[in-house]
Amino acid sequence: MKIGFIGLGNVGGKLAGSILRNGFDLTVRDLDKSAAQPFLDQGAKWADSARELAQACDLIITCLPSPAASAAVMEAEDGVLSGLSEGKVWAEMSTTDETEIKRLAELVKATGAEAIECPVSGGCHRAATGNISIFAGCERATFDRMLPVLTTLGRRVLHTGPIGSASVLKVMTNYLATANLLTLCEALTTMKMAGIDLNTTYEAIKISSGNSFVHETESQVILNGSRDISFTMDLVLKDIGLFQDIAERHNVPLEISPLMIEIFKDGQDRYGPRAWSDDIIKRLEEACDVSITAPGFPAEMIDDEPEEPGYEVVPTGKA
Repeated sequence: MKIGFIGLGNVGGKLAGSILRNGFDLTVRDLDKSAAQPFLDQGAKWADSARELAQACDLIITCLPSPAASAAVMEAEDGVLSGLSEGKVWAEMSTTDETEIKRLAELVKATGAEAIECPVSGGCHRAATGNISIFAGCERATFDRMLPVLTTLGRRVLHTGPIGSASVLKVMTNYLATANLLTLCEALTTMKMAGIDLNTTYEAIKISSGNSFVHETESQVILNGSRDISFTMDLVLKDIGLFQDIAERHNVPLEISPLMIEIFKDGQDRYGPRAWSDDIIKRLEEACDVSITAPGFPAEMIDDEPEEPGYEVVPTGKA
């Protein structure tokens, strides 16, 4: 299978690396050709346009920073849609909007190609090792066809239902991760002000009912001081904003979500849209005139699990 990959950013570059590392024929494209050079050095091909890439490949993957960016790559005069034809598959791995992914999927189907949305979850460090989780929204036949590739890109693969379902679930999980991040920032700062050692605080959370994936990963780079989560404030705002939109469309009167959006808007205003999302703790550090750091923690998140073959996750009660 010939695979084309468009978007070699923090997540996309690592996913493309898994494809290349596992021996697939890979063609790449990015607005910044220098981002593609490491892949070209390892044998990947370059496409001068999205159309050229789509024409040359069986599976075309897009992993881009926003729904608007995805639409531009798909619908441009020399975009992906202009290079699709029967038998090809477009896979959207960006975190996007349910209505937008449905709209683009219909345009893909009109070319005779198939569409699948497969956003990822679990952090850039797991994208690098092929251990990330993947949500896949599409027809079951398309899912079965793509499963060998999806289990190369990730370890746990969940078929979520029709197109649109994976996007809804993905923004929900990012909303929960953001809520957890904000409460961890408050917990760590409060413990510091209460005179509790932060190394001990980290372990207390880790072995308790307060533990979480976000704590075991993001708290480490917060305490290191790097705050390098490879995810930026503008992307957080996009994702939690999409979750708020879903709730509003379904008349759910959320109370916590609007406050989270307000906090991250303030963080973006203070530190810039491309600041790491974990820099949000600076608001509390500045307010309390303290540094929430501790010795012994890594500057970057590292996946210490070995790369293993992926598998389909079957929902409880549906086996």
